[in-house]
Amino acid sequence: MKRIYALGYGNWKRLQDFIEHLKTYEIGVLVDVRRFPTSKNPEFKRKHLEVELPKLGIRYVCMSETLGGFRKGGYKKYTETEEYKAGIKQLLEMAEETNIAITCVEPKSKYCHRRYIAQTLSEIGTSVILLE
Repeated sequence: MKRIYALGYGNWKRLQDFIEHLKTYEIGVLVDVRRFPTSKNPEFKRKHLEVELPKLGIRYVCMSETLGGFRKGGYKKYTETEEYKAGIKQLLEMAEETNIAITCVEPKSKYCHRRYIAQTLSEIGTSVILLE
């Protein structure tokens, strides 16, 4: 199994710099885990990422429905649902093929729902690298 990376794009001003950072870790798939995949920075909006990332050799997958944040009752509670578990299973399947990175806006995982995803993956023995 390949590694799963987790990082926020919030400190990156230019998509090109963010992509170069991803390439450093040989990321083949960028998984967007924002509940609402939009941004104040147009370069990081879903519609832009869907077009630009494949041109640069990185597949873009939006998992806002299964792994996106902002859940009624809190994200920790949400991690107990079948929908969440299905999202984790999908991540693991993608990680069999290539290195993947999960991303949303918050630069620090400890302030983001990515920490719950990373914790779940770690608990089942998957290597998760937090890129802060």
